Amino acid sequence: MWKMPPLVLLLLLQLACSLISSVTASVSYDSKAITINGQRRILISGSIHYPRSTPEMWPDLIQKAKEGGLDVIQTYVFWNGHEPSPDKYYFEGNYDLVKFIKLVQQAGLYVHLRIGPYVCAEWNFGGFPVWLKYIPGISFRTDNGPFKFQMQKFTEKIVGMMKEERLYETQGGPIILSQIENEYGPVEYEIGAPGKSYTKWAADMAIGLGTGVPWIMCKQDDAPDPVYHGGTNFGRTAGGPFIATSYDYDAPLDEYGLLRQPKWGHLKDLHRAIKLSEPALISGDPTVTRIGNYQEAHVFKSKSGACAAFLANYNPKSYATVAFGNMHYNLPPWSISILPDCKNTVYNTARVGSQSAQMKMTRIPIHGGLSWQVFTEQTASTDDSSFVMTGLLEQLNTTRDLTDYLWYSTDVVIDPNEGFLRSGKDPVLTVLSAGHALHVFVNGQLSGTIYGSLEFPKLTFSQNVKLRPGVNKISLLSVAVGLPNVGPHFETWNAGVLGPITLNGLDEGRRDLSWQKWSYKVGLNGEALSLHSLSGSSSVDWVQGSLVSQMQPLTWYKTTFDAPDGISPFALDMGSMGKGQVWLNGQNLGRYWPAYKASGTCGNCDYAGTYNENKCRSNCGEASQRWYHVPHSWLKPTGNLLVVFEELGGDPNGIFLVRRDVDSVCADIYEWQPNVISYQMQTSGKADKPVRPKAHLSCGPGQKISSIKFASFGTPVGSCGNFHEGSCHAHKSYNTFEKNCIGQNSCKVTVSPANFGGDPCPNVMKKLSVEAICT
Repeated sequence: MWKMPPLVLLLLLQLACSLISSVTASVSYDSKAITINGQRRILISGSIHYPRSTPEMWPDLIQKAKEGGLDVIQTYVFWNGHEPSPDKYYFEGNYDLVKFIKLVQQAGLYVHLRIGPYVCAEWNFGGFPVWLKYIPGISFRTDNGPFKFQMQKFTEKIVGMMKEERLYETQGGPIILSQIENEYGPVEYEIGAPGKSYTKWAADMAIGLGTGVPWIMCKQDDAPDPVYHGGTNFGRTAGGPFIATSYDYDAPLDEYGLLRQPKWGHLKDLHRAIKLSEPALISGDPTVTRIGNYQEAHVFKSKSGACAAFLANYNPKSYATVAFGNMHYNLPPWSISILPDCKNTVYNTARVGSQSAQMKMTRIPIHGGLSWQVFTEQTASTDDSSFVMTGLLEQLNTTRDLTDYLWYSTDVVIDPNEGFLRSGKDPVLTVLSAGHALHVFVNGQLSGTIYGSLEFPKLTFSQNVKLRPGVNKISLLSVAVGLPNVGPHFETWNAGVLGPITLNGLDEGRRDLSWQKWSYKVGLNGEALSLHSLSGSSSVDWVQGSLVSQMQPLTWYKTTFDAPDGISPFALDMGSMGKGQVWLNGQNLGRYWPAYKASGTCGNCDYAGTYNENKCRSNCGEASQRWYHVPHSWLKPTGNLLVVFEELGGDPNGIFLVRRDVDSVCADIYEWQPNVISYQMQTSGKADKPVRPKAHLSCGPGQKISSIKFASFGTPVGSCGNFHEGSCHAHKSYNTFEKNCIGQNSCKVTVSPANFGGDPCPNVMKKLSVEAICT
């Protein structure tokens, strides 16, 4: 018997998390579904993490989620954002949790509040504030008194705020579920008995808070990815290490809040099909029947007569015609058809009825261009903030994660009679670091850079270095690239240069530098001076004009510009830069690292077959991220200050402000493709036979369809951006779309032979493929 794959589980959309019993109220659950006010519900839920977008974006994101068929918005609560230092709370800006929840409520949606307070979420330190690490005797996420005290205090803080604002469903609010802890299964297994005790304590603690709604704990290998809008890891919030600033996640709403088509539309159709099947899903137990060698029928029936069926074809290569309920159904390869009445197909996973869209990044002309000024960061300069210690210090304990940067500096004395000075064979400096990146300077000159990876954050620098007779200054700039967000015992994790550090090739052989005196400086001079701010940037003299250096390490750049017109999302093209951070009007847009190239193998993408993370890759060998989101609300009409700190060396003249627009839109629809509208019209009596599908084309806001790049009703082949005519083609295909669509923001055309000059090939299954250019 074939094992039911995750694809079927996704379609069933059962609440797969283990529910912890709470007080009886208007929100409950049984083995079938969540129950609200006594009514079982199939609820479609998706995540929007409020700190990863701006408050100005929230209403539009929530509305698009609602239009896409969501009933519930789920979000983590980000402890380190809300309590950056002990008992100092922050709930403003994009951390205004109450405002976000009230906006969801205003849209008529429910909220699943995932307090955690461990969230993972590819977020810095898994959402934990770093100051937790320094509480005496603490051990994270186990049966540990200091940790449980802090976790309970923060959880009570959040629950208290929700109650005060009357946001739980039992108070008339939108919150119907809460979550305590997160993804704890693997950790509990590793920790053993203390982990089990901690789990029970967490559950009892949560229930004791009296929210009136169920609590969940969740960790399933087959649960679908929940992110509906990923957003951006602004500032230094990305975890990992080595997690990108973009948290786009290939979600239905992209990083900028635009619809990702066809994913958004295809999911919307799925959600509608699931809702039509709801009466059977919430009442009947599924029965599974083999209807072919690679085909199964999963049927739900209720005592009242409701019936819904899911017909699955697990063959990744071949179509299948199956008999079910005295009817025959054609199933594309690796697909599932949904029959909400066990008769009529309204949806198939492999038949996409929504439009596809290809996006583009267009440079925005800036009057006069961007005129850059430069300030050079000093290499490990000493000042009142510097200190000297014998031996090597762990980075996180030293910086307390207030900065990515820590300088390690020491002097190396070279005797004038050293043999390498005559032979020209430079000695080898070897530095072992716990991660994540390291820039090595000798006498103020960059000698090399090395970095680890997500899988192997530790690194070893070992290169020949130029030394001179007398005193040499070795300066190591250790760089953190996000703190780990997953795993046990957060209190034990470390970063920075832990050694040993050796110099080989001297007359004495090998010299160990690890235990000599080292000078330390936390952060950069530019950070201490707040060069990213308007006031701080005015505190130093900047070089400008032809003296602006390019391709120099440890360099600050600044410029000003006026905000462009338009409502399309904006981004910065940082492709000409190496690695660093970028600020707009004092707001940190995030870390950038275009010099880090995406690895792996890219090739053709086929939906059929089991999915894995290596499938359908694109942009291999390109910058891991090139475009960096610029929120509209962070711009001023005039005089916007843009500040860049470059670690490796880049060309700021290659930085451009760009606009994200829809480039073209496509439809690719079979003439009798199943669709929900046809089913609803027939069941309501508005139609007595199946209704043909329509091709919907819609450009972005403020755009219009300017031309038809391709149109063919018949047997076209290819995909959006690469369609070709087949052996059968209706000669009026182009004319129909030019007549109905040119000059319009959106249009729709029924997929019918009559609209294209007649049937070009009778008795052949035909489809319509069209691509329209948006400007």
